[in-house]
Amino acid sequence: MPQALDGSTIVAISTAPGAGGIAVVRVSGPSALEFSSAVFSKALSREFDRSVVFGRILSEEGEIIDEGLALVLCGPRSYTGEDTVEFNIHGSTFIQAEVVRLLVLVGCRLAGPGEFTQRAFLNGRLDLSQAEAVADLIASEHRGAHRLAIEGLRGGFSREIGALRESLIGFAGLLELELDFSEEDVEFADRKRFNSLVYDLLLRVGSLADSFRAGNAIKSGVPIAILGAPNSGKSTLLNALLEEDKAIVSDIAGTTRDIIEDTCVIDGTLFRFIDTAGLRSTTDSIESEGIRRALEKAKTAHSVLYLLDSSNENVSSAEKAISELELDSEVKVIAVWTKCDLRSSDSPFPSITVATSTLEISATTGEGIPVLRSLLSSSHGLDDSAASLIVTNARHFEALTLARTSLLSVKSGLATDLPSDLVAIDVRESLHHLGSITGAIHADDILGHIFSHFCIGK
Repeated sequence: MPQALDGSTIVAISTAPGAGGIAVVRVSGPSALEFSSAVFSKALSREFDRSVVFGRILSEEGEIIDEGLALVLCGPRSYTGEDTVEFNIHGSTFIQAEVVRLLVLVGCRLAGPGEFTQRAFLNGRLDLSQAEAVADLIASEHRGAHRLAIEGLRGGFSREIGALRESLIGFAGLLELELDFSEEDVEFADRKRFNSLVYDLLLRVGSLADSFRAGNAIKSGVPIAILGAPNSGKSTLLNALLEEDKAIVSDIAGTTRDIIEDTCVIDGTLFRFIDTAGLRSTTDSIESEGIRRALEKAKTAHSVLYLLDSSNENVSSAEKAISELELDSEVKVIAVWTKCDLRSSDSPFPSITVATSTLEISATTGEGIPVLRSLLSSSHGLDDSAASLIVTNARHFEALTLARTSLLSVKSGLATDLPSDLVAIDVRESLHHLGSITGAIHADDILGHIFSHFCIGK
């Protein structure tokens, strides 16, 4: 059974709720059973695998420190892949410290940050992307981030990366084989088929890389910029969405000059709302800077709520103002007619053709706010079918981007009949970048494929 590199047995307090609760002291390593037995009233052995044993924690002098449970999980069927003992003890900080001290005295070493998960990776229980998903799971504070972390831990993303690599490894092996027979001018790799494969890989790698924008937003908060002319109700809407008085509301035009941001969860997805300075022509240098920042935020947002004061706006000016924002096509623009409680007519407000959607609200009375929340949730919520293939990790995004660049070089090399040895360099680079995501070893994979599929001696 593979062990951690230094072969030590580590100990740490896994959970520490404080006095009155339950704490878990976790021991993992080749001597976990031996060291745990040294401080426990009952000898623990592999025959107790996946069993819970009741006993007492005893000091060096045999004094009872606590009574509790010991859960025995023998490797390799444990989280770390090593023999593991988890002591469930009372949550007193004194008891926790004493149990850890006793275990260190008999030979354990204090675990470093994330070392249990690191050992799980080193012992093949998790790949690197799954290990990173554990950290994301611990850090998740809303349902969207939690679901993405769970999907990452379940390995859907890892399997897709593995499938991409397997597709490349076969042809990489064939290219390497061509190099061995270069003097005989033998071509093993079907260039036409390889071209088709690279095209498919570019689509799949590109799709994963492009999902980072949405995945990162769901993880850290989908940015929604609130724009509009002064006194169109931006700060009032922000307060209504957050359900608190976050921004100052005033009848004086230009009250908001700087960027105000805050988050709230809507149907399990975290949204980051950004209140901005009112858009208008001004000679005030401070207000001009606020408007410049507002336009910058709009370009980086996933959606823009463009507010239109129903008492003095008209459709043509609204269409012109939104068009002048020059936003990317990915940015959704929701035109929001505000102050609908003050309108004198019962006829519906006209739609804004340059906007993705148009609706009307009254932030004062709350009318239309549930509809707006629902629209945001449906537009930016997590799609169940694609959750396992959404990239949320910046390291993964960088690796995918580099892999895509290498694959583009492969595609170019094939189109220009580049020699096999030069094409093989770009293929290996792509394999390296994809393998770095999951921590796979890539060079030996190519050799393994050659020896398992070809009889070189024939």
